[in-house]
Amino acid sequence: MAHAAAQNFPGLFKSWREARRMSQLALAMEAEISQKHLSFIESGRATPSRDMVLRLAEHLDIPLRERNHLLLAAGYAPLYVQHDLDEPAMRMARQAVDSVLKGHEPYPALAVDSRWNMVAANTAVMPLVAGCAPALLKPPINVIRLSLHPDGLSRRIRNLPQWRDHLLERLRRQHRSTRDPAIGALISECHTWHADEPVAGAHTPLDVVVPLELDTPEGPLAFFSMTTVFGTAAEITLSELTIEAFYPADAETARRLGPKS
Repeated sequence: MAHAAAQNFPGLFKSWREARRMSQLALAMEAEISQKHLSFIESGRATPSRDMVLRLAEHLDIPLRERNHLLLAAGYAPLYVQHDLDEPAMRMARQAVDSVLKGHEPYPALAVDSRWNMVAANTAVMPLVAGCAPALLKPPINVIRLSLHPDGLSRRIRNLPQWRDHLLERLRRQHRSTRDPAIGALISECHTWHADEPVAGAHTPLDVVVPLELDTPEGPLAFFSMTTVFGTAAEITLSELTIEAFYPADAETARRLGPKS
C-alpha cells in the first residue's frame, strides 16, 4: 500500500508547485537543495525523505491538512493531528477564541472554519441575522450562504454588489491557496444567486475598506472587518480557524452599538 501511495507523490507534489507558480529552480533555491535532486523527486526517480517532504511543503506554503496528504502519498504516516475545538487538548486555544469574541462586544465577531462554517460567535452576531430563513440558521451555519443567499442576509445588505464581490474575491484567493474542492463548489453556488444584480463599480481612491452596510430594525449599520488567525498553529483545526471581527464603519453605527454610558 505504501509503495502504491508513493507512486502518486510526484504528480501531487508537481501540481502544488505549479499551483504556486514556482519553477523548480526557485523552489530548489528556497529549500536549499539542488535543482537536479528536486527534479529527480518530481519525476519519481528519487524518493524524498519524510523531512524533505515537510521542507518542500513548508516552502510551498501548503496547508497542514494537505501536507498530511503529501506525506501519505510519499508513503509516510500523517504528522498533523486534528481535534474538535471543544476537546480537552484544545482548552487553552478555545479559551483564547472565546476571550477574543467576548472582548469584542458590543460589536459582532465570529469564528469560522476553513469552509466558512461558524464554530463560535459572540452575543452581538445573532440579532443581526434574525429574520433569515431557518434553514440557513441551522447548524452548521455557513457564513457565506447566510450572507449571500436570497433568503439570508442579502435582502438587507444595502451595498450587496460590493459586499458580494468582496466575499467572492476572498473565496477565490482561498481556493487558489488551498485547492479545496468544497470552496470551489461554494463559489459556483454563489454565482447562482443574484445573477441579475448589477456588477459592483470600481472603488474610488478614497475608499479604505469595503464596508458591510446593513439595514436593521434600529436603522442602517455599517461595519468593516478585521481577520485574526493563529500565527503558529501546528494543528489542523487551529490552522484553519479564522476570527472575523466587525467594527463600526461610521459614527452613527458606533453611537448605536457602542457602550452605553
